Parts: sequence; structure tokens; C-alpha cells
Amino acid sequence: MTHTPQVRIRATYLRGGTSKGTFFSLDALPARARVAGPARDALLLRVVGSPDPYGKQIDGMGGATSSTSKTVIVSRSTRADHDVDYLFGQVSIDQALVDWSGNCGNLSAAVGPFAITQGLVDPSRVPADGVALIRIWQANIGKTILARVPMAAGQVLETGDFALDGVTFPAAEVILEFMDPAADEPGASGAMFPTGQVLETLEVPGVGCFEATLINAGIPTIFLDASALGYTGTELQEAINGDGVALARLETIRAYGALRMGLIPELGEAAKRQHTPKIAFVAPPQAHRTSSGKAVAVAEVDLLVRALSMGKLHHAMMGTAAVAIGAAAAIPGTIVSRAAGGARAEVRFGHPSGTLRVGAQARADGGNWSIVKAVMSRSARVLMDGWVHVPSDAF
Repeated sequence: MTHTPQVRIRATYLRGGTSKGTFFSLDALPARARVAGPARDALLLRVVGSPDPYGKQIDGMGGATSSTSKTVIVSRSTRADHDVDYLFGQVSIDQALVDWSGNCGNLSAAVGPFAITQGLVDPSRVPADGVALIRIWQANIGKTILARVPMAAGQVLETGDFALDGVTFPAAEVILEFMDPAADEPGASGAMFPTGQVLETLEVPGVGCFEATLINAGIPTIFLDASALGYTGTELQEAINGDGVALARLETIRAYGALRMGLIPELGEAAKRQHTPKIAFVAPPQAHRTSSGKAVAVAEVDLLVRALSMGKLHHAMMGTAAVAIGAAAAIPGTIVSRAAGGARAEVRFGHPSGTLRVGAQARADGGNWSIVKAVMSRSARVLMDGWVHVPSDAF
């Protein structure tokens, strides 16, 4: 009987926002996985425990949800005006697929703390006490993120009293600024609204016609009116994720939206691009209860949003989708600003786990909209630091 030895790889398991994932320094990876390609993808799949036909990821670091099947690679930046380069891989649970097409806004909050702790940031840029401003190059989408990381006695401050709905325990606040977040996507010519319209009709054969806002900001997102889908905007995970017919319908809409946005050349490619675009539905504010049973009054939110990630309703809200919400809320005439009662520079929206506030600075230039930056607060914490082990023939 042949015995394959395992290799161990330095890694850190972190929570960032309402997600968690396995973080690597680029130079800690085996040589053949330091470059993009099949070896890197195979390694990350094995680390997370995919593909898993049981859907549990028992034999890996993944947590069997889109929020926990994630990997991050960080390195010293090759750009003089940035501190680190950050690459995000969304790992499919049941397929041999790592999707590199977008960013994770939640895990973005953990990149700065990880980079400081791993010695990837010039020490002269990190104060012993106060706030370290970490300039992050988001390599998936080619954008800048500024992370304001609290420091105390020369260490990243992780504990504190900042509460984030969807995360059980409070922690230290990390403020993120997503600079010029309109995504430069193939076929979209870098436009925030790739079809040139803030509101349009999306025709989905066999499903229906829907008013939609198709936006590239933070992450490509398709916004729909909840009522057009037969929803109220107060739905919790079980109401959507337990309905196979509804999930199939929403995935079909997502696929046609991806085609309309120029993200895929033909409809069948949507299945290979699970991470983007996101699909979300919105509704005006109303009193409701969160997944924890907490009551939310009408006056506490400007609108309600439910978003899907990797084919399932998210338990809270993806950070990049929150950027898209903030951007769309700042621009008159979108599905989002309409649900919020008008365009606004800051919006507080309800999601399944609670509420989240996000701000965006919008600018109109000759009828074309852009977002200067979007700002929101998250938190991050190290959960485990050490080595992951994988069979040496896995990649």
C-alpha cells in the first residue's frame, strides 16, 4: 500500500466581517502554487475540502457555506504607493472550482491586520499605538482599499466593543474605504452601469421581465424589486434556501443578468462564474425580525436588502455587495435609491442578521456616474495561527 506524506503550509484562519477564511502569505506557499494556475487551485481546493459531494467540507478548513469557503493570498506590494497586494479565491463547495472573478469585502477587513502581523508592511508605516493606514491593492479587480487598523502597544488590536450584526461577539472596529469601486469588467468598458442605464428591463425567457439595476461597484450586482419576485424583503435564509424552485429561478435571472452586463460571452458560462455577479432584491423599510429574533423597527432602516452568494441567500450581507448597495443608493433612479425613498449619501439597510450602514460619494460627469469611494466599518480577528496540512499529491 502506498502512503502519501502530507506537507504543511504556514497559514492563518481569520474572521473578517461576517466571513472567515484561510490566509496565506504568498512566499509561504509551495513554489508551484505561488503562481496562478491549476496547481494553486488544486491546493486551495484541498485546503478547504472541496469538491465535496456531501456538501460539508469535513475534510478541510471550509465551513460548507459561501461565507466560509474562502481563501486569501497576501504579499508585499509591487506598487510603490501600496503596502500589500491581496488576492481572493472563492472556493466552490461541490465543484472543483476556485472563482477569482471578484473581491470579498468582508475578508478585506482582515487583510490589513494579517499583513501587519506577518511583517508584510514597512514597520515605519505602522504606529505602536493609534491607527495604521494600510494601502491594499485588490488584485482580483485592480482597485485600492484603504484599511484603518487599530494598534495598541505595537500589536494589532482585535478586541473591542464594536458590534457587527451577523457576528456574535464584539471586536475592534476596522474602517474600510473602497476607492473608485466601479469594477473594470470585460465587456463593460469600466462603466459602473455597463448597459448605460441606471434602470432597465431585464427579460429572462421562461421566467419573466423585471425592472433591474445592473451595477459594477464593489462587485457586479443585479438589483431587483422584491415585490416583483413575490417577496417582501424580510425573508430569512430558510425561506429561500429551502425552496429549490426559487433558487433555480434566481440563478436563471443571475445568468441572464451576467450576459446582459457583458461578464460572460454566452449563457452557459454563468455556471463557471459562481462568485459574480451577485443578485439581490430590495424593498422599502418595514418592521421585521432578524435571524436572531431581534425586532427591527421601520425607523431603524432606510430599506431592506436580501442578497445571494454562490447560489444561496447570504446570512447577512457580503461586504462588496454592501458597497454596491451604497453606490446604487447614492444615485437617483436606481432600484435601490427608489426603495430608500430617494438618493442618499449614506444608507442603513436591513439584512437577515440585522442592519448595516454604508456611505458612498457619487459624482456625475456629463451624465455618467462614478463613485469616488465607499466607506463602511467591519471587524477582524485571528481564530487560528499555524499550519494547514495537505497530501503532497493533492496539487
